[in-house]
Amino acid sequence: MASAASTLAPRALYEEVAERLRQQIFNRELEAGSWIDELKLAATWGISRTPLREALKVLATEGLVTMKVRRGAYVTEPSTDDVKQVYHLLALLESDAAGEVAAAGRPEALAELQALHDQLEKQARQREAFFATNEAFHFKLLELAGNRWRTQIVGDLRKVMKLNRHHSLFKKGRLSESLTEHRQIMAAIVAGNAQAATQAMQRHFENSLKATSGQATP
Repeated sequence: MASAASTLAPRALYEEVAERLRQQIFNRELEAGSWIDELKLAATWGISRTPLREALKVLATEGLVTMKVRRGAYVTEPSTDDVKQVYHLLALLESDAAGEVAAAGRPEALAELQALHDQLEKQARQREAFFATNEAFHFKLLELAGNRWRTQIVGDLRKVMKLNRHHSLFKKGRLSESLTEHRQIMAAIVAGNAQAATQAMQRHFENSLKATSGQATP
């Protein structure tokens, strides 16, 4: 980071710092609810506090960081209601996208989704790999549906969802359940059944929410 400070423009530097912080939060190197030690980070990365503060403002806008008056920056810790609200919106937005892609029935789009689904099938016992491919599948679906505003909103919501320390895929057996739900989503999309695709995606998020709250998944 020290060399980056001398070679990158100020704007590029704070964006790089924001991405580093973002990944530390997602990797739980900075736990939800923890205080962010600005002086320590600035010294460790060999940068001034100015790009660090700008980076924190970016993450605050994304909902990943909470700024507290006279106390500094903290990694956001979503409440139970926050998690429910995020899942509710994701279910609405992504089920809508699934229905649109199914209705469109474009062969090239189906082939792209199928390739990602095939990867999921191979990764059912590889949690980290499954996480990454699962996210790629959902964003590919949004991309194919073609509404950039929806994709942007979902992107922000998914960042907040990653803060949840009770993420649904952490639950024992949830990867297998999630894969079964993905099969149902894919089957409906391939069949061109928009209603079934919409409903399958909604169930997928409903079951994910139940898993995060410790309820049994049907």
